[in-house]
Amino acid sequence: MALSPYTKRPPLAAMAILFDYLALSLLSTAASAGYILSDAGISGGKDLFGEVLRDEAVTRLNELGKVSDADGYLERTFMSPASVRVGNLIRGWMGDAGLRTWVDQMGNVHGRVEGMNASAEALLIGSHLDTVVDAGIFDGSLGIICALSALKVLKINGTLGKLTRPIEVIAFSDEEGVRFHSTFLGSAAVAGILPVTALQISDKSGVTVQDVLKENSIEISEENLLQLKYDPGSVWGYVEVHIEQGPVLERLGFPLGVVRGIAGQTRLKVTVRGSQGHAGTVPMSMRQDPMAAAAELIVLLERLCKHPKDFLSFDGHCNDISVESLSNSLVCTVGEISTWPSASNVIPGQVTFTVDLRAMDDMGRESVIYELSNQMYQICERRSVSCVIDRKHDANAVICDSDLSTQLRSAAYTALKKMAGEIQDEIPALMSGAGHDAMAMSHLTKAGMLFVRCRGGISHSPAEHVLDDDVWAAGLAILAFLETHM
Repeated sequence: MALSPYTKRPPLAAMAILFDYLALSLLSTAASAGYILSDAGISGGKDLFGEVLRDEAVTRLNELGKVSDADGYLERTFMSPASVRVGNLIRGWMGDAGLRTWVDQMGNVHGRVEGMNASAEALLIGSHLDTVVDAGIFDGSLGIICALSALKVLKINGTLGKLTRPIEVIAFSDEEGVRFHSTFLGSAAVAGILPVTALQISDKSGVTVQDVLKENSIEISEENLLQLKYDPGSVWGYVEVHIEQGPVLERLGFPLGVVRGIAGQTRLKVTVRGSQGHAGTVPMSMRQDPMAAAAELIVLLERLCKHPKDFLSFDGHCNDISVESLSNSLVCTVGEISTWPSASNVIPGQVTFTVDLRAMDDMGRESVIYELSNQMYQICERRSVSCVIDRKHDANAVICDSDLSTQLRSAAYTALKKMAGEIQDEIPALMSGAGHDAMAMSHLTKAGMLFVRCRGGISHSPAEHVLDDDVWAAGLAILAFLETHM
């Protein structure tokens, strides 16, 4: 098997360091010669379905990647014109796979096949169709396309109707939370955890979630929002395929990995208000500058997240186990900052910035927020500015269902064995530092995830890349998983 042009297997010691840093858990050392698939590395066979699972899937991913609300880069936010166009494309491909389709009142696109028993508990497979700003083409879209490709193979084989349970693919309308700073709008509605107040969240233009749905001819009220929740008794489980967004699978030389769990996350919006004034006439000693205060707050955040042991005590808010976990997994990001009135010759009157905080340990994450808030308020008081910290999003860490993970691991093994021959090592299992729709769906049913290798671990960037044959491997794994439901 040819090696990938960008993958070099590191020594085991280097991998161990990487695992400690990322708080990952592996099922085996995966030390033998790698199962690395290149774009030209497989001759293919009649049971590999390369025309559908690779060629057509890659073509569709590239087609989705061209549908954007921006010129020159990829951007699709909740119910934007580009998102609606992509939803229509996906709905057409669902029909091509033999699925009955519809769009719900949160803009999620559904495709379903009933199989032999329409009243049986359904398997849900999903991911999101929205993107970040200046995105890559695989984040979200890959999971939708792989599922549809696998189902299309069953249709071609004449076995789609032999499924023992309904299978439903869902393209969620919002996972990234770019437009309304509230992630999982689509999957949270299906899972029944989206509060009715979410309908009144507004974007930068003052347009609410309810407004933008109405603009797209979707009437939604508090009552029918609650009706979007699936009955837990009607659902067997939820599966999601997603790019890893990290470097571990590439380091190990594996196209696929099983996800053990997902880090919890909190998003904050910090607003600092001071005294607006002329840049040339207010003495430095008399200023109440929210920009300088915000800069100090951001540096505080960085220090705390780099060295949580220096800030957190072993008390009622945290214990030594949580602190140790934070040292390995805590990450914090300020990704957006804005000022008012935002002029070069004006001391701003207000500065607003976002905080994205993630950790594997929920208790530890709460301890960080508690300590961060206390110290932020102290800094603002010392600088004579006001500080308001709003929690915009919270999601607890999720542990994937062990039985479902075992089935996905077996399916991934089957796929790689078909493609690469004998497999000696077990499929890796790892934790996810990125949030996924599976976090919301875990409130409804058991959840499992399959990761797909991406080049350099790069994501949320136009440089995001997945080998064609890795797309193929993911589709073949989902096909193998679906065949266990026949």
